[in-house]
Amino acid sequence: MAASREQSETQSGWDGAGSDGGGPVWESRAGGGSSAGSAPDRTGRGEKPLSPLARTIELEIIPRLVLARRAAQTTPALAAIEAGALTNDHVLEFSGLVLAHDVPVAIAYVEAARARGVSLESVYLDLLAGAARHLGSLWDEDLCDFTEVTLGLWRLHQVLRELSPAFQSEVERGDLGHRVLLVPGPGEQHMFGLIMVADFFRRAGWNVWSGPVGTTAELAGMVRDEWFAVIGLSIGSGTRLDALSSCIRSVRRASRNQEIGVMVGGPMFIEHPELVALVGADATAIDGRQAVLQAQNLLDLLANRQ
Repeated sequence: MAASREQSETQSGWDGAGSDGGGPVWESRAGGGSSAGSAPDRTGRGEKPLSPLARTIELEIIPRLVLARRAAQTTPALAAIEAGALTNDHVLEFSGLVLAHDVPVAIAYVEAARARGVSLESVYLDLLAGAARHLGSLWDEDLCDFTEVTLGLWRLHQVLRELSPAFQSEVERGDLGHRVLLVPGPGEQHMFGLIMVADFFRRAGWNVWSGPVGTTAELAGMVRDEWFAVIGLSIGSGTRLDALSSCIRSVRRASRNQEIGVMVGGPMFIEHPELVALVGADATAIDGRQAVLQAQNLLDLLANRQ
């Protein structure tokens, strides 16, 4: 069942386009030749063509307002938030939304939380990560079927994509010149957690390479061809520890940077931190914020060895 859940995250994708679930905003108009998403043709009726500003308002601003209004009409009341802190009740509320409603509704919920003082970092660490864990629990306990969990995870990906530019703009430092490679471990396909971690690294000024890698040989080729200060590998199943250990040995042998730092992530490393050394890694972290701190600590330690 764990393998099926990982597959569901992969199939949900992170490059797909979102859907408002309410059909096209502009309908095709007879005689004008316009199609859904195109501006109405006024030139054949003796009217002046739309100015660039008017076209922007008609094609972008008005549709966004329509979607926002739909979302506001659908979103249930947000549970009380004290001192900008999210609770498990909010995670359950939000999880219900991503299972039952389209992406704009989930985004409206996030915006309502932010309007009540919840930071973007808390949205990432508490709300989105919490919802992903809750969906996994629902799947493990057979309370949701494959399609429901797949669709819920896809919506979480879309919410994350929507928030990512604003999150990364909260730059804590300029470009540090550090390069990190974030990839799923051998046999893993899930990416949601890695995408969140990548945003934390980018916000801290790191140059991030992230995405799925087919084989250990391909990964070894990447670190041989490109210089990385740190590599982060994530696994979701304890049954793949031997494969991960073998992968880390290959990475260290092939790496262009012979002092590359290796970080690992996954629930088993949080529950059993002694496994970090067992697989040949240097560090782990419980979330994206701590991952950045641990990576910087690794660089400092490696620099002191030289």
